[in-house]
Amino acid sequence: MKEILAHHYLLLKALHLICVIAWMAGMFYLPRLFVYHTRTKKGSEMSETFKVMERRLLRIIINPAMVLSLITGILLIIATGAMQFGWFHAKLTLLVAMFASHGIMARSRRYFAKDMNTHSERFYRILNEVPTVLMIGIVLLVVLKPF
Repeated sequence: MKEILAHHYLLLKALHLICVIAWMAGMFYLPRLFVYHTRTKKGSEMSETFKVMERRLLRIIINPAMVLSLITGILLIIATGAMQFGWFHAKLTLLVAMFASHGIMARSRRYFAKDMNTHSERFYRILNEVPTVLMIGIVLLVVLKPF
């Protein structure tokens, strides 16, 4: 299996990057929607519109892109033997934090859907920066391979 994956390494890498880009685009956009949603009155037409936008973004783009990023990432690990490198373990640590951020956003979406959000606009502005910081760290580790 490793030989087959290694033979298709560039295709796997391209698919992985495409999926990661789609995942990150959604992760950058969803908290911005939450920022705007906090400004609306519960039950208003605008609040209901945000609920639809948030649900569709998470279910149609973010979740599938995350799953496909994970699958193609695992295949790349098998193809390259990346688990043996220290930089890769650091990347995995940041990736776990990215999954946690994803989970917080998914939970927040459920709270908004039930009109039970308790977080402030400021909370979502800060949450909006988390994927960016994590992504920068991940990209630097993958490209520079510092250790």
